[in-house]
Amino acid sequence: MTGKAGMMYRVFFLFIPMVAVLPGCASYYSHFAMFPAETSQGESRQVRVSWESAEYPDWWILDDRSTALKVETQCSARIWRLRDDSHDDAGKCGNGIRACAEAGVDRVVVRREDLDPSACIVVNPGQGNAQIADIEGRLELLVACEPVAPESEREGETENMDYLRASPVPYTVYTRKIPRGSLRASLPAFDESACE
Repeated sequence: MTGKAGMMYRVFFLFIPMVAVLPGCASYYSHFAMFPAETSQGESRQVRVSWESAEYPDWWILDDRSTALKVETQCSARIWRLRDDSHDDAGKCGNGIRACAEAGVDRVVVRREDLDPSACIVVNPGQGNAQIADIEGRLELLVACEPVAPESEREGETENMDYLRASPVPYTVYTRKIPRGSLRASLPAFDESACE
């Protein structure tokens, strides 16, 4: 090939190897927060919020990515995983960052116009296009559910399934962002002695 067509052909083939060798353009981060709050049963517990992200330069072809956002309550086996529309397995309970109520397990007790009737936990309610990868240092965590039963039986053992108390006013959570692999990137641990 000659002329412009030949030059475009060469440029195209030069671009493909470049894309293949630059997957390391992302910067990887751990995000987390720990804060005190009450459970649905009125017990004072620590609540941990965490997720991982991959951030790409503005000129790169990929958008920033994230894992699901986890919400864990001290002494509880219940772990919430909130997802957004960038995740394939996002729940069918509205848009934005959300986790849905599980039939027979959760009961929706907070109703708001900006919430889907089956949404259980939502980050930054009212922002239907919100994505976890875009959270910068602060989030609003709205809990609209409570457990149908705060404890369950599993293999002959009683398991705590309680979580953060529902409230029509979101919890304001300030998060830390640490480069993954750093010594400071370890999640804060729960004090398990409080569960005895």
